Amino acid sequence: MNDNNTNFEIIRSGRKTIALEITRDLRVLVRAPYRMPDRDIKRFIEEKSLWLEKHMKLMKKKVEMAQQQKESAPKFTSEEIHQLADKALVIIPERVAYYAPIVGVRFGRITIRNQVSRWGSCSNKGNLNFNCLLMLMPPDVIDYVVVHELCHLKELNHSPKFWNEVGRVLPDYKVSKKWLKDNGTALIQRLR
Repeated sequence: MNDNNTNFEIIRSGRKTIALEITRDLRVLVRAPYRMPDRDIKRFIEEKSLWLEKHMKLMKKKVEMAQQQKESAPKFTSEEIHQLADKALVIIPERVAYYAPIVGVRFGRITIRNQVSRWGSCSNKGNLNFNCLLMLMPPDVIDYVVVHELCHLKELNHSPKFWNEVGRVLPDYKVSKKWLKDNGTALIQRLR
């Protein structure tokens, strides 16, 4: 489907609603239910044309800024990464041990990495992985990532139930989530 020189990639799934997403490579994804007729999808896209235009400009600006930061920011040295990992090996387990009882979960092994795509992850066995770059973030952002992963030990998805659990533990989590979204990419770029 093509509208105003924008290519739309339609992804159908078992979802109940339709949504638009602009990716970092400036593709527009239309996520739609399996049974939604093409004409309804086309009408939705037309109704969202102003939103799409505005957010496409914002994403282009964000991509340009990230590229400029990538070009101007120095890459982390292996020594800097090592120092961050050493610091994380002390701080992250303390934060996990503090929040696990509050969340109401048990955890397994904690691993620190210098991941280029994630701040944290967890396995179904309860093992937790965290990015050493968290050590460059404010303490409340570190706590948000820790709580986020611990809550995944209860809910392995991003459902409303999951976010309610995060909000129960950290009522202001959206501030940290936004900080991560606004500032995290620039840090990750320095690993590449």
